[in-house]
Amino acid sequence: MDPCSFVRLSVGNLALKIPVASKPAHSVVHPSSSPCFCKIKLNNFPLQTAIVPYIPSKNQFPDGQCQALAASFHLTKSDLDKLAGKSLFAGKLFLNIAIYTGRRRTTCGVNSGRLLGKVSVPLDLAGTESEACVFHNGWISVGKDAKNSSAQFHLNVKAEPDPRFVFQFDGDPECSPQVFQIQGHIRQPVFTCKFSFRSTSDKNQRSRSLLSESSSSRSWLSSFGSARERSGKERKGWSITVHDLSGSPVAAASMVTHFVASPGLDRVSRSNPGSWLILRPGDGTWKPWGRLEAWRERGSSGGLGYRFELIPDTVATGVVLAESTLSSSKGGKFIIDLGANNSSSCPNWIHRGFVMSARVEGEGRKCSKPTVEVSVQHVNCTEDAAAFVALSAAIDLSMDACRPLSQKLRKELCPPQDLLT
Repeated sequence: MDPCSFVRLSVGNLALKIPVASKPAHSVVHPSSSPCFCKIKLNNFPLQTAIVPYIPSKNQFPDGQCQALAASFHLTKSDLDKLAGKSLFAGKLFLNIAIYTGRRRTTCGVNSGRLLGKVSVPLDLAGTESEACVFHNGWISVGKDAKNSSAQFHLNVKAEPDPRFVFQFDGDPECSPQVFQIQGHIRQPVFTCKFSFRSTSDKNQRSRSLLSESSSSRSWLSSFGSARERSGKERKGWSITVHDLSGSPVAAASMVTHFVASPGLDRVSRSNPGSWLILRPGDGTWKPWGRLEAWRERGSSGGLGYRFELIPDTVATGVVLAESTLSSSKGGKFIIDLGANNSSSCPNWIHRGFVMSARVEGEGRKCSKPTVEVSVQHVNCTEDAAAFVALSAAIDLSMDACRPLSQKLRKELCPPQDLLT
């Protein structure tokens, strides 16, 4: 499998020094008692905001300090070509940063922070697909008169190669589609998916799309769901198995905790989430690799909340790698990114930075064809890639599983007996 070229442009190690005598006259609060913030902009990419730590003016930025990531931009080959074309047309390409004092909050659409100054870092991204480049690392004077300003802003801006494998489903996961690897304009089939319904009362049906399970693995799997099974409205028993082109199963996602409406509600709540196990084959059975929980946030337009944890072999408890919310109407990207400021400790993964992303469509979609990006650092074999594909299928299916329980699902998601009722 050949990866696609990506470049990760990162901004980190932010700090601000403002001597008391030079603080802005209209500043509502001195930065030593309140965090400052900045807005980071690169061309037409979405604006990113980050807290800027304040340090006393007499202190130097510690050289050995861990690289704290403030923002990152993930650039495809197409993005790089567009940026290069625009820079030729309009001059040099710049990363623009606006620094504010005061708290980062908005009142009636107006930021409460006071603009301290702006800095622009020139970028030349040519060659960064193959070699890392540091564009700035150190202090910059900021303010209306930057040359004579005593306020200083510290940052590190660098670009580095971040090659990824890109996979795309050829249809909704519940329609048992093929999965293609994308490399430029080339689409090559690499996996097939099999969606099925698993009934807790029919263990034979349960095993049709999975490897033969030992008695210990059956009891281990069932323990996740048995304590939470209840009568009433629920969505249960979904599973999807990923096969390689020889037909061998190489990963699976199995719904082990039913998606059940909380008492008095028509939705799956955060306090009572449904969950999936992401499984990999090993020693003639399935072994747990990760666990995904999903729920519907509060409110009429509540989004899809999720929490994913890795289940390493070497520790007793899982390690949380991702927890966030996706728009239920517009969808979004499920992302695992172990930036330098990520507090997760992963015994199985020595690499930091980007791990994976998966595009998830909203509830109103006509057809979902998830696209999955996986860092080459985390793919050593077919099973590695397949596990991420199974995880992306689970998060996509969770969008349907977390719909209000009064809403009818598409026929592909309903067991045959439910279609007759």
